Amino acid sequence: MLVTHAQGNEVPQAQWRLNKLMPMSDVEYASWLTLLEERTGITLPELRKSFLLSKLSIRMHELGINKYKSYFAYVTHGKAGRVEWETLVDRLTVHETRFFRDTQALSFIKQAYLEKLDFEKNNSSIHVWSVGCATGEEPYSLMMYIDKYITDRNEKCYLAVTASDISQDALTVGKKARYHRNRFSNVPVEYIKNYLLDADKDHYLVNESLRKRICFNRLNLINIDKSTVGKMEIIICQNVLIYFKREIRLTILNQLVKHLVPGGLLILGAGEITGWQHSEINPIAYDGVLAFQRHQTQLDDDIQKPRYDA
Repeated sequence: MLVTHAQGNEVPQAQWRLNKLMPMSDVEYASWLTLLEERTGITLPELRKSFLLSKLSIRMHELGINKYKSYFAYVTHGKAGRVEWETLVDRLTVHETRFFRDTQALSFIKQAYLEKLDFEKNNSSIHVWSVGCATGEEPYSLMMYIDKYITDRNEKCYLAVTASDISQDALTVGKKARYHRNRFSNVPVEYIKNYLLDADKDHYLVNESLRKRICFNRLNLINIDKSTVGKMEIIICQNVLIYFKREIRLTILNQLVKHLVPGGLLILGAGEITGWQHSEINPIAYDGVLAFQRHQTQLDDDIQKPRYDA
């Protein structure tokens, strides 16, 4: 079997295992960290050096490249390098997730928002943003949970979810909405019956009613100030901020506040930020959930609510 080298040469692919990582000099490691932070905002602590080396080594083997220096030059030059960078970022970002992973956050949404919502108001709507949605399990879980709450009470409400991530490959999986059954181990039976179809003996397909109300959107969070995402009633950003330095976390959080409607909720992963204060929000106490709510004031700005076909 042949593997095509990044520069077009074909090299034989011997049986290969990642038994021992190639050493990387401190200078090379610093260059990779700088590149990763400049392009994505993500920082890796020293204890995750082996993670970076293993991901680089596996990808380099696939391309037939045997030096970190050569691969660095490849991803930093030309159109082919830009395409390869997208592949590498997908390898370096973690997509391990499952449906109904955080039931505490779902319960919080129910008690802090849904049960207090006045569905009798004209044009009642709920817009949710899943930041760092990975392969889509979180936004589909949110859609299922909130939609069931609405339909069980026979309420009329427009519901839409925006799902964003830096990985295009992860977003493609989310758009296809086809998942192995083992991803649904936490999902109650009634949700499976209402919202999933049998794709085959090993996979479920999320039904069209949910799929068409979710918009998957590629977003690099260091460019969040340029985001076209609109106003939201609920924003969930969990297990995302941990990859950034504190100053970048604060910048991201301050931008997310701008996307909240008055009274909107911001839900973060436990321990992702400490000591953060913002004049427009208050923290909300709830076991196992780090959450904030925007003040109930009328705002006048250019960010509008999104709308997808229901």
